[in-house]
Amino acid sequence: MMEQENECKSTREAIKEKLRQYFDGKIVRKDLTKKIKEGANVPVYVLEFLLGQYCCSDDEEVIEQGVQKVKRILADNFVRPDEAQKILTKLRQKGSHTVIDMITVHLDIKKNAFYAAFSNLGLTDVPIEDEYPEKYDRLLCGGIWCIVQLDYEYVEEEKKNGYPIRIRKLNPIQMPHIDMDQLKQGRKAFSKEEWIDVMLRSIGMEPDTLSYREKWLLLTRMIPLVENNFNLCELGPRSTGKSHLYKEISPNSILVSGGQTTVANLFYNMGRKTVGLVGLWDCVAFDEVAGIRFKDKDGVQIMKDYMASGSFARGKEEKAASASMVFVGNINQSVDVLLKTSSLFDPFPPEMGTDTAFLDRMHCYLPGWEIPKLRPEHFTNDYGFISDYLAEFIRELRKEQYGDAMDHYFRLGKNLNQRDTIAVRRLVDGYLKLVYPD
Repeated sequence: MMEQENECKSTREAIKEKLRQYFDGKIVRKDLTKKIKEGANVPVYVLEFLLGQYCCSDDEEVIEQGVQKVKRILADNFVRPDEAQKILTKLRQKGSHTVIDMITVHLDIKKNAFYAAFSNLGLTDVPIEDEYPEKYDRLLCGGIWCIVQLDYEYVEEEKKNGYPIRIRKLNPIQMPHIDMDQLKQGRKAFSKEEWIDVMLRSIGMEPDTLSYREKWLLLTRMIPLVENNFNLCELGPRSTGKSHLYKEISPNSILVSGGQTTVANLFYNMGRKTVGLVGLWDCVAFDEVAGIRFKDKDGVQIMKDYMASGSFARGKEEKAASASMVFVGNINQSVDVLLKTSSLFDPFPPEMGTDTAFLDRMHCYLPGWEIPKLRPEHFTNDYGFISDYLAEFIRELRKEQYGDAMDHYFRLGKNLNQRDTIAVRRLVDGYLKLVYPD
């Protein structure tokens, strides 16, 4: 037992040294996130970016000071939507103020200038220098969280030259862009087992408390984030953390709670001519599959069409999207009882769970009953990637395809039909991207 513990410790130290060497500034101690997250309602990826800046040390004193600093920054500068007017008043009184907010930038072609919009402050059309969107291109693609120094200067009507609020300085709190070459170089320093441990710690799990198979099952949950149009279903007992990853860890996935939805919301709104959730997010996860209800009669049919081909027809147009679909739900009986009385898809509403054409379109069924119920020791206190860095490089990997790599090693059996072949390729592709991004 002692030998095992010492071995775990030395592996951990080795992994930590390599992370420090190759990914400095992109790693964070996950127990610090838990500490602050309980009191601050900010996205995990914002919190971890700040912790990565101020708490990257082994010295407990430095870490404690860093944590206090992060708490202070959040208390003084984080904008809550209901306090927007209070902060604007403070800005007007003092003439300058620093805020943490989600900033999106758009180019006004008529005026030939860039303008910023603040999500929580509710400001739009604030002039912003060209250098920021040129340097941080994510400002133009859906926006990022930033620390922004604002100036307020009101000029009388005669000399008036536009907007009183100016952006003096802007620093992204999320990764402004990702260097994939650096990731691939860094990956070469780790063994397969070490890298799997790093990936699991990055989503908050402690690999030393998991069996080899459990590690792979947890990795499988990440495939929809790294693979386009991947359909995953996970049914299992309560409190195994089925929806945690899609809600908390990645800013690129959305969890549809409650299950009631419409075709317009999910796929395409013909009135507004706008694409729904599948066009805006990398991954759409349905919590509690038992409650999935479409208000439209053709909802399930359109979903089947989308899950098979990655496109769907609405009105005169056919639209394509790349979002993966995830279905999570609870199984309340034991698996043996389920298999005798109904099927493993029992929690689905009957129009899905008994429709073999729908079930055929699933690329993977994750046996949730094999994942342990989560207890405090399953959550890591060790170093992992900052959630935002993890989410961004996983998103970049969606553009690459490694599915044909397995053709060098083996042929898929003749007894597999076309749908199974696609599913196997997708799974292999997803695992390869997660474990061997290089």
